[in-house]
Amino acid sequence: MDKEKTVEEFLNALIMQEDILQFTHFTNDDAWELGRLMVDEAKRKGLNVAISIRLNNGVVVFQHLMDKTNLDNIFWMERKFNTVKRMEMSSLRLFMQLKKNNQTMLDKFLDETEYACCGGGFPIRLEDSGVIGVVLVSGLNHALDHDFIIKCLSKYLHMDEVPRIKQPLY
Repeated sequence: MDKEKTVEEFLNALIMQEDILQFTHFTNDDAWELGRLMVDEAKRKGLNVAISIRLNNGVVVFQHLMDKTNLDNIFWMERKFNTVKRMEMSSLRLFMQLKKNNQTMLDKFLDETEYACCGGGFPIRLEDSGVIGVVLVSGLNHALDHDFIIKCLSKYLHMDEVPRIKQPLY
């Protein structure tokens, strides 16, 4: 499979994920339940990840760091949050769009000290209102950070037919 076709297929799958994984409502209690599900899944799989759920106003409504994570994971999640909030798409989708268009973050006026162009940030999108927050993960390969979020959101929202990207990307 050629690289251009693979990028296009990944991009289509990422767009489908965002179309499917939307919420009808999202409260702080929902953040707690989703966050706990994510922590339980990480523990079950032995993953050393940092997990954060933040609203667009910057309020952290859930956060947990596994024992082997550190402050660096917090900085990565902050940059991923900024990316998703500004672009209103997953941070991995931005990564793939830039690859497809042979662009850099500078072409989008994104400072690499403030934004991250890699997987691990996914929009919390309300069906009728748009993006209201972000689910964040840091600690794995960036495609695996993203896939962990997708798996957990699919489980939380009871969505079985969500395309997944499980392999490392570029």
